[in-house]
Amino acid sequence: MRLLKALALAAAILLPIGVASAQDSEITIARQVSTSAMDPGFLREAATIVDNIFDTLVMRDKDMTLVPGLAESWTAIDDTTWEFKLRQGVKFHNGEAFNADAVKFTIDRIIDPNAKSPTLSYIRTISSVEVVDPYTVRIKTSGPDPLLPTRMSRYPAYIVPPGYVKEVGNDVFASKPVGTGPYKFVEFIPDQHVVLEANPDYWRGKPLIQRVTWRAIPDGTARLTALVTGEVDLIENVPVDLAPIIAQSPDADLVQVKNGGLTIYLGLVMNEKPLDNVKVRQALDLAIDRQSIVTNILQGMATPTGTQVGVADFGYLNIPPAPYDPEKAKKLLAEAGFPEGFSIKMQSTHRYMKDGEVAQAIAQQFGDIGVKIDQEVLDWSVYVQQVPRKGPIFMLGWGSTQTLDADAAVYAIMKTGEPYSTASIPELDKLLDQSREIVDPAARKLVLENIQKLAAEQAPLLPLYQEDALYGKAKKVNFQGRPDARIPVFDITMQ
Repeated sequence: MRLLKALALAAAILLPIGVASAQDSEITIARQVSTSAMDPGFLREAATIVDNIFDTLVMRDKDMTLVPGLAESWTAIDDTTWEFKLRQGVKFHNGEAFNADAVKFTIDRIIDPNAKSPTLSYIRTISSVEVVDPYTVRIKTSGPDPLLPTRMSRYPAYIVPPGYVKEVGNDVFASKPVGTGPYKFVEFIPDQHVVLEANPDYWRGKPLIQRVTWRAIPDGTARLTALVTGEVDLIENVPVDLAPIIAQSPDADLVQVKNGGLTIYLGLVMNEKPLDNVKVRQALDLAIDRQSIVTNILQGMATPTGTQVGVADFGYLNIPPAPYDPEKAKKLLAEAGFPEGFSIKMQSTHRYMKDGEVAQAIAQQFGDIGVKIDQEVLDWSVYVQQVPRKGPIFMLGWGSTQTLDADAAVYAIMKTGEPYSTASIPELDKLLDQSREIVDPAARKLVLENIQKLAAEQAPLLPLYQEDALYGKAKKVNFQGRPDARIPVFDITMQ
């Protein structure tokens, strides 16, 4: 069946498109998954859509340099205080004024412990926000935090309108968002699409593309077919086995960003036996043949890794993946008191590159050392709601591309008690906290490297590989992909 679908797709690709599917002022982008909510303070998914509705105080340009956003400048007043001078004259899509009160409201609603924001980890160092005047705020941190400007460049720090959020409540805001960004919300139909239109009063200038439709097309072949037949103009998550075909199309290009995707890992719920035993975790680590998975299943479009930190991140340490050694894994299981192995549940979803086949391969490899896997595959819309996952073993993708710093790659998923973490290693907790308190870059880098060394030894989770980002685009679309995995429609042009 897969071969027949591929042949049908190849036939469609060879037929050139005579008429464009939309005006040049419109673009349709197809995604593998439908969005579930668009409140940037409480995201449980990638920020691809909200990136285009909201703004942050600090932005990254195409070279990944931090540049002014809604803040024109920022200064460290002392070790624990950063002052931001805000841009004047900016309005939210509903006409509400952007000012210091909006910044304070945005951050306060996330750091409120009763709110239980799943993305709190990213800005947990913030202790308070002080309004100095209508266009000046001071953000206080619990200790020295050299990453504060970087934290203000990504979710959950997109600035939201206080008046509108208070008026409609969090649930309505999540389905009918209002920001200051280049595109205004028009329509959201779950499992179908999100429609945005250009904000003519955007502070950076009126966007060239007037209308954006984000369509959910879960099936990879259908997504690619929609591209080559002109139904859509840009697609995310090109299936690896269909990527070579796209190069044959006269109307489409493959955009590949090496190490531009998520790092896929197996989460381990450490308070569940026998995952509380380090030798069991180490045995599972040694049982996975990562290189075989990348070569044979992912066709080389990912990089096996022994660390969650991305190659482009500050603090990255080149830790090779655990060697594939099932015999040693069996010995470790025996030493841990499981000479005959054990049975355990492993959860996965349909969200990442060939994740179903990867999960099946890992289950077989675990079976080879006597660990019998009860596989549970959940729909992404269900999977994404449970934070942290119950597992006790689960597959998840994690990215640090929006901060390009090791902190985002490790803290939220390795620190005891963080919303996404199922790990608990006191020595690791100490290093993670220490990494957020050091200002000197060289000293901080050393601590981040020690975190990765300790994680490789203690295996609180099992890094698998970092995906390449794969997009397909119509020839008329100018889009090269970004190391931070964003799709800023404001910067896309159409020939």
